[in-house]
Amino acid sequence: MKSVLLIGLGLFGQHIARELDQLKHQVLAVDICEERVNAVLPYVTSAQIGDSTSEEFLRSLGVRNFDVCIVTIGESFQNSLQTTSLLKELGAPMVVSRASNDVHAKFLLKNGADEVVYPERELASWTAIRYTADHILDYIELDGEYAIFEVAVPDEWCGKTVVQLDIRKKYGINVMGVKSDGVLNMAVTPDTPLTEGGSVMVLGRRRDIQRYFRL
Repeated sequence: MKSVLLIGLGLFGQHIARELDQLKHQVLAVDICEERVNAVLPYVTSAQIGDSTSEEFLRSLGVRNFDVCIVTIGESFQNSLQTTSLLKELGAPMVVSRASNDVHAKFLLKNGADEVVYPERELASWTAIRYTADHILDYIELDGEYAIFEVAVPDEWCGKTVVQLDIRKKYGINVMGVKSDGVLNMAVTPDTPLTEGGSVMVLGRRRDIQRYFRL
């Protein structure tokens, strides 16, 4: 369990609050809007109404005591940048900030952010891949080069084992898990069989996976 300072409670921030609650983390949520703060009260340990661009206010939160500070402010990049910078100046050990484009990301990283996230871009990428290929069931981008895809078991794989396919050696693609009847098996061995109607989790370079599965 980690302690998290979540600043910015728009839709993205509210979704993060719910997920952190599911993961049983301790969360202090902050927003300048009382209505937004009230909306997340059932999902967080505590919440405060306040201006995150105020050094005095942030100092009162004891930001250096949180494992991670997440800045999800989306309406004003200036406020996001100022909040990010102040958090780092006040000793926050880990600051993750929301960016809407590469320019924003560069400024945030230069001014205190340890990591940046692109919710709109990441969702756009997932949507484009997921809904333009009938056999792609899910997609997780790990970085600019590697990704995990959940794909329906191709017809030519049915009845074969992982070692018989040998796609790791041939194509640099690793079978990470096998799903059948909605149950995911991550204990994959060379003798694990692949059956019709199931799906597999494959890890590899995006270009290799896209080429092999004709995406």
